Amino acid sequence: MIRVQREDFDTGAELQKLSAGNTQIGGVTCFVGVVRDMAGGSHIGSMTLEHYPGMTEKQLMAIEAEARRRWPLDATLIIHRYGRLDPGDRIVMCAAASAHREASFEACHFLIDYLKTKAPFWKLEDTEKGAKWVAAEARDDKAAARWLEK
Repeated sequence: MIRVQREDFDTGAELQKLSAGNTQIGGVTCFVGVVRDMAGGSHIGSMTLEHYPGMTEKQLMAIEAEARRRWPLDATLIIHRYGRLDPGDRIVMCAAASAHREASFEACHFLIDYLKTKAPFWKLEDTEKGAKWVAAEARDDKAAARWLEK
């Protein structure tokens, strides 16, 4: 399941819905990303996330489909917020559920690594030095590269 939304989400409720009624699930792994108050030595007052509607969902569906192709997953969830967010606000949630923990751990890690590098979101940080767009980071590309199939 994929959702791109402005409103906040309840992590516990989302995890409950993800596995409700499916007794084949033996493990659920979840990652929740949160807005920090510091980045690159600057205080972050807020962050505004923008995306390209339609393209964003399509890319998230492709990432989810790839995870399902690689691992035996019973359920997946990607929620990504957009709009203005303050430090402490949740930005993203990725979850993967499988009969076995290794598949859920690896798939969740894959989901967030690929989301970070391949999903069309743009972040504008409001700092004491002014607003600045967040650039892609080599460490994110390196993390995603580990999933490239040989």
